[in-house]
Amino acid sequence: MTSKSWTEVLFLNTAIFLICLLITEIIFGYWFSEFNLGPYMREHRLKKNPVVLIYNNKTYNFTYKRNYYGFRGKEVDPSQIEAVIIGGSTTDERYKPRELTITGNLNALLKERGYKFNIVNAGIEGQSTYGHIYNFKHWFPRLKDFSPKLYIFYIGINDQGSGYNKIEDNLGSDGHVKNPELLEVFFDNFKSKSFFYDKLRILKQKYYTTGKKLKYDHNFFGEKDISNYKYINFKEALEIHDVEYLKYWHQKRNLNYLHNVEILNNYAVNNNAIAVFVNQVSYDGLKDENLFILNYLLIEYCKKKNLYCIDLAKKLDGKLEYWFDNVHTTELGSKIIARTIIDELVSIIEKENLF
Repeated sequence: MTSKSWTEVLFLNTAIFLICLLITEIIFGYWFSEFNLGPYMREHRLKKNPVVLIYNNKTYNFTYKRNYYGFRGKEVDPSQIEAVIIGGSTTDERYKPRELTITGNLNALLKERGYKFNIVNAGIEGQSTYGHIYNFKHWFPRLKDFSPKLYIFYIGINDQGSGYNKIEDNLGSDGHVKNPELLEVFFDNFKSKSFFYDKLRILKQKYYTTGKKLKYDHNFFGEKDISNYKYINFKEALEIHDVEYLKYWHQKRNLNYLHNVEILNNYAVNNNAIAVFVNQVSYDGLKDENLFILNYLLIEYCKKKNLYCIDLAKKLDGKLEYWFDNVHTTELGSKIIARTIIDELVSIIEKENLF
């Protein structure tokens, strides 16, 4: 066979191979599926990172996972999810094993009380209520038959600095749900729709651990001076903060925040679900006026609109050992928070006959 014939055969075989690949992509890929995530959630799905945690003279070696659909933990069919908790890094809690998170503790307490459903962790690091709204626009609608009965919103801390923008200017800017770089958006969209790339990512997550091993030491409170530490509880906060002044001084942010709460509640209601809002505290309680007024207004708004809110800020009398930095809780802190809100959460579940 001449060199020209070999070249023709090679060209023909290559062309046939590429055509077969293209046909396979078109038939089995996700190019035309309404449930394809497209350029969204690329940073928050199919993640598997090794983590070492040191706490109370114990060392925990675990793997932080986000599943195929973007939720923290093992694989789960979206149609089987009955409850989700939504928040930022204080909900995600990637720095500790899943069973030691607030979500893990809530599920253990629910199991003790005879409930068989699990709350699924939808926390995304860095998200405020703007990011949570973005989830309802670009993440949840792309999950086939995703229809939980209960949405728990653990909110407040991340809204202190993000609430001065209009919703249309702020959506997607926190949580990195969509890459801001146009070229990256193009490649993320291509990768998520490709049959072959999708299967390679699944295999990679199954058999390989990706990323640098992260190490956390929760026995030390960073480099912060804690010699004059004092936790400001709700009663004390009322004495040091002027509520009416803070309502006026932070009026724009306050209104935006409550408007976001209204939008999130409407999303839940429109999806035949119940929304429960839980406010937050930092390591020094409600010393910061920004967090204090957001928490105060959330409860006031819930009472006015007859929404379900759990006032963690009022219930919790914190201790330094509940946190390992300004806002993120230790294993003990997560356990205490779960125990603090569980009774009221169960009361809502029973009242609404959810499960």
